[in-house]
Amino acid sequence: MKHLQSVPQKRLLTSALLLALAHPAMAQVAQQDTERNEQTVDPAQGAQVQTSASPTTLDAITVTGIRGSLTSSMNLKRDAQGIVDGIVAEDIGKFPDTNLAESLQRISGVSIDRSLGEGSKVTVRGVGPDFNLVLLNGRQMPASNLGGGGAEVSASRAFDFANLASEAISEIQVYKSARASTPAGGIGATLNILTARPLDNPGLHANVGVKAVHDTSYDNVPESIEGDSVTPEISGIFSNTYADGKFGVSLTGSYQERDFGFSQASVANGWAKFQGPFPTEGSEVTNPPEAGDIYSRPQNTGYSVNSVQRQRTNGQLTLQYAPTERVTTTLDYTYAENKIQQQRSELSVWFNWGPGETAWTDGPVAAPNYYSEYIPSATGDVAMGGAQIATVNELDSLGFNVEWEVTDSLDLEFDYHDSTAESRPDSPYGSAGVLSAAAFVRGNTGVDYSGDLPIVNYDLPSGVSELSPSQALVTGSVFHNTYTRSDIEQSQLKGRFEFGDYSGLDFGVAFTEVDNRTAHGYMQRDTWGGVGTPDDYDDSIWTIDDMSQYFDAFSGHDDPNFSSRFLVFDFDALRDRAVELTGRDDWYRAPDTFTEDLRTNEKSRSAFLQYTTTFDWQMPLHVAAGMRYEQTDVTSSALVPTATGIEWGSANELNVVYGDASFTELEGDYDYWLPNLDLSLDITDQLVLRGSAGRTIGRPGWRDIQGGQTLAQIVRVDGGDGSQGNPGLEPLLSDNYDLSLEWYYGEGSYVSVGYFRKNIDNYVGVTQIQDTPFNLNTPVGGDYWNAALASGCLESDRVCIRNYILRNFDGQPGVDYTGDNANGEATGIITGQPGDPIANFDITVPANQQSASLDGWEFNVQHVFGDSGFGLSANYTIVDSGLVYDNEDIGEQFALEGLSDSANLVGFYDKGPWQVRLAYNWRDEFLSGRFDGQGPNPAYTEEYGQLDANVSYQFNDRLTLALEGINLTDETIRVHGRHENQVLWATQNGPRYMVGLRYKFF
Repeated sequence: MKHLQSVPQKRLLTSALLLALAHPAMAQVAQQDTERNEQTVDPAQGAQVQTSASPTTLDAITVTGIRGSLTSSMNLKRDAQGIVDGIVAEDIGKFPDTNLAESLQRISGVSIDRSLGEGSKVTVRGVGPDFNLVLLNGRQMPASNLGGGGAEVSASRAFDFANLASEAISEIQVYKSARASTPAGGIGATLNILTARPLDNPGLHANVGVKAVHDTSYDNVPESIEGDSVTPEISGIFSNTYADGKFGVSLTGSYQERDFGFSQASVANGWAKFQGPFPTEGSEVTNPPEAGDIYSRPQNTGYSVNSVQRQRTNGQLTLQYAPTERVTTTLDYTYAENKIQQQRSELSVWFNWGPGETAWTDGPVAAPNYYSEYIPSATGDVAMGGAQIATVNELDSLGFNVEWEVTDSLDLEFDYHDSTAESRPDSPYGSAGVLSAAAFVRGNTGVDYSGDLPIVNYDLPSGVSELSPSQALVTGSVFHNTYTRSDIEQSQLKGRFEFGDYSGLDFGVAFTEVDNRTAHGYMQRDTWGGVGTPDDYDDSIWTIDDMSQYFDAFSGHDDPNFSSRFLVFDFDALRDRAVELTGRDDWYRAPDTFTEDLRTNEKSRSAFLQYTTTFDWQMPLHVAAGMRYEQTDVTSSALVPTATGIEWGSANELNVVYGDASFTELEGDYDYWLPNLDLSLDITDQLVLRGSAGRTIGRPGWRDIQGGQTLAQIVRVDGGDGSQGNPGLEPLLSDNYDLSLEWYYGEGSYVSVGYFRKNIDNYVGVTQIQDTPFNLNTPVGGDYWNAALASGCLESDRVCIRNYILRNFDGQPGVDYTGDNANGEATGIITGQPGDPIANFDITVPANQQSASLDGWEFNVQHVFGDSGFGLSANYTIVDSGLVYDNEDIGEQFALEGLSDSANLVGFYDKGPWQVRLAYNWRDEFLSGRFDGQGPNPAYTEEYGQLDANVSYQFNDRLTLALEGINLTDETIRVHGRHENQVLWATQNGPRYMVGLRYKFF
């Protein structure tokens, strides 16, 4: 039997030194070994192929294109140790999708999170992005991103695939089962991204590709902020070998621009939950929630239109030298940069949960079909915000590798890399600046939540017919300075000793050091009553617009009751005017300093052994048994305000007094033994039965292990509250089990079914400990306090105690009497003194508390219809867990996020000069969050399906024309709370189209 395969199996391309060359970074097709007796090393070099009882070499047929890619991916799965899937490039520089995450979602068990209209992070078998490890050529990659659109510190370890261009990738391998040789950190999967090496593909190769991209959403925004209709992409590769194949150079690069828009309706501040019955006094209520029902009220409802411009630069330089046939050295540098500029215009209304007209769904979880509040004065604000967001994500990695075939039986490999990922502001205003404007002309306000899109309606004051520029002025504002950086320095020494009986021993040691920093500072102005008056603003700053036109993919957008008129403003001009009115430029830009600064150092040492062998029975059995030891030391520090004392300022209010901020440090450590066992039984040449068992870990989030301790400013008489991280957290620990049956019944065709189960311990919850941080003295129970009690004051009569202390000890240390108020009560400050009691604080600390189990099934079929050129690939994944969110419970809950069924269907034609691919991806509804702006509340992302298409025509051996369409049916994304009416986000993106030419010089 012959294994169809593409051209060589290689490694990722990314490095932006190279864009000036205008060479398209083109993915190199992986060449799978057709010898089932040959064994590669580990994820650093590709899928580990099983040892066969027979040394016979099978013939290879080289196939490129869609069929070649699918066949190579099938062979990767078939020949691998354990449960492995993958995607192989269709040709040099031609990955199946323009976005890596979009390609990965075609694999069974893999689902993606989308950001800004394209795939960003991956969930594998129900395990979220933070617990899937991403490798680049076998090396652990740093991850950095800015949360909240540049406005928040991100605690995530998840790698953002949007930073890498797909043209640079030759292959992605997804290791779903545990293996000792893989770096620790992936519970759902370990994903290894591969790029090309020049000595693996001898000779001269060069090509260039250009694309024109048209995102239909580019003009679905106000004209003043829209981008370009068509944006360019250019990529290329140059690779050559010299000196009889001893020296090789490859240079790849790509530059891509994309201008697009998206519209979003939201209840951004969440839904406040209450226990019924619903208060009806002063309101008109239809079907009010009853006693025992859970009902929720919206805090606000709003709309935003967003224009985004993205510039992505990738490149890689690889130098290889093989002085002998047994030694190969590789030096490579990879660079990726992703710049994003976003402009946003908003319209929103705020609710205070007062009387109004409401209509409700039935309980026990009740939601409003219609919700309104009375504002008879018609002086409520119609809020119209604007934002400028500008960030840059940068990745650079320098690596060195030596492979040495010491003898015919012993191979050694040393690999070192130093890699950095950094996310930072890219604007003089900071990473994100938000200006709020308002017109105070809003009367009775209601929202219809019964459809997919919430519809806001409000009354205007008597005599006012419409919203106009003459009514508007600046109100509040906030400008953020957010920064994230992650550095990884990693050394790996590994080897393999082959015995004479088709068995071998893999071994290795590694040292990995990760330095992670996240920091945030902001300038906020809470001038919600307005800066100046509307007369202080020139009408030319504002442009009248209608919000309804930007949501035409949602039914109900053209509702005549929609109060959709709003004002778009020139952000720079309005900011400048606010500066003129206040005389304070620093109020309207982000500060250079940080108020939050978290720094964590992780040092991990590891070692592994793995024995592989084949039992040459009638049905050959391939066995791999291994053990990995992982030991990690964690040191974490955080910049926190230094508490210097406690002041008693009023009868029931004590406050922590702060001095300068300083770093506090905490430490932790853990170690684990991680065993694995992989069995593969060749029932026939075509039928394979696999079983795997192994243990993996997933490291905790950066914020959970932060070193700082923060105290709440308000202190009770009996103590205060605070929070801190816990560097001593254990990682998530998962015992993983897999069983699969695979039937490879034809060239490029197979059927498989697999069952998996994960028993996961050490999920993070919170607990409370008592502590005396900073040894703060409290006046409660001190000498002054006791003197007041001795004078006759009751301990419960705080007014009496304060009156006595202030009037009798004024001028003594810690006592400052400022007089009496209108009620005759003494006013002033009483500060704790040395010798007074030390205040106790209840400190909330992350703790390993929860366990969960999940299991599921993966079904795959791939079929090539002979020589017709037609074929299909389909899969369906079922994921289940008993830990689901209970919508009828209003307390904090633990439930697994990201669990959902998913499916893919790909049909293709690949014959002669034509290649056509039609791909549909579907993901069922899933729990995507457990908190909103109102505390513990669920967020459910509704089911989503997307149809993509690709058509290419090859004119000759050098020139190919390609057309591509993404999200052809203009699908929208919607997220809701406990009830479908409780919309949280409703997002419209739009289809995207590309036309490109690729030319091969050699």
